[in-house]
Amino acid sequence: MTDQITFDDFLRVDVRVGRITRAEPYPEARKPAIKLWIDFGPEIGEKRSSAQITVHYAPETLVGQEVLAVVNFPRRQIGKFISEVLVLGVPDENGAVVLVQPSLEVPVGGRLH
Repeated sequence: MTDQITFDDFLRVDVRVGRITRAEPYPEARKPAIKLWIDFGPEIGEKRSSAQITVHYAPETLVGQEVLAVVNFPRRQIGKFISEVLVLGVPDENGAVVLVQPSLEVPVGGRLH
């Protein structure tokens, strides 16, 4: 178990639901990845992310899917690509990333609580 945090610490992490509008292979990345463009609605807009999700996902299957992402991290340079949000996932039994997604379609921009 990791160190405990307060509820106020949790509230500082802004996790939102977004819809993938575009996905492309990212062969230049050090580890296999997919470049994602995600719509978080009018308040946040479209943001980009590089995600190491190639074991279970192909770019053409991702467009239209909803995902959860941390939207208040600083931007990060991933090779020649700027990643603006951290898409959330959990490891499968072999350590490959499985995306965290709502079980039902919800409005984009909704905050995790």
